[in-house]
Amino acid sequence: TVVKEFTAQIVVLNHPTAIPVGYTPVFHMHTAQLSCSLTELQKKLDPKTGQEKEANPKFLKTGDAAIVKIVPTKPVVLEEYKKFPQLGRFAIRDMGQTVAAGIVLSVTPKK
Repeated sequence: TVVKEFTAQIVVLNHPTAIPVGYTPVFHMHTAQLSCSLTELQKKLDPKTGQEKEANPKFLKTGDAAIVKIVPTKPVVLEEYKKFPQLGRFAIRDMGQTVAAGIVLSVTPKK
């Protein structure tokens, strides 16, 4: 499915400061590499239990897990992780290192 935006669960692995709304790093999805923007931080999760810790956080730090809404800068094909795992995984890279990794929970198709 070519997506307009998607909702994902991410885990911040290594970021020197904080990740705010509007952060636009490079996403590596299957064979594609493109910039995407985090448009909404919906909720912060407890990485061990998956329970919601905070709704609408202002930023994410190293070690945080969260549900976020992401908008790609160019059309990209993605699928929900539970339907098609290979097209539902991605890594987020910035400054020459992997910042976060995640899975696609839902997609909004491009019209």
